[in-house]
Amino acid sequence: MNRFIRTLAGLALLGLFLAAIPGCPAAGTPKPKEYGIPMKTPLEEAKALLLNYAGGGPIGSEAASYPDLVNAVRQSDPAKADILEKGFAELQKTPPQGVAAKAKEILAQLGQ
Repeated sequence: MNRFIRTLAGLALLGLFLAAIPGCPAAGTPKPKEYGIPMKTPLEEAKALLLNYAGGGPIGSEAASYPDLVNAVRQSDPAKADILEKGFAELQKTPPQGVAAKAKEILAQLGQ
């Protein structure tokens, strides 16, 4: 029994010792890289949508976000926000075969 207790105590001390040893040295680990993701302005997002439509892309569920996008543009450029508000409203009423032409028209009004 005495030998069992000494063996158990020895294993416990060995476990504590192994737990206290640090893993990899900090000097050998590379620093994590940071990748900057360029953020688009609300006007750039709107123009990207219009460019997609002008290229023949269909209007999808993103149409539900038009009011939020217009309000975000309004904070920096109220005149262009008015153009977008009117343009997006007209775009939603345009038949699918006329969306590309209408989008190009709106882009021209925005100076694109």
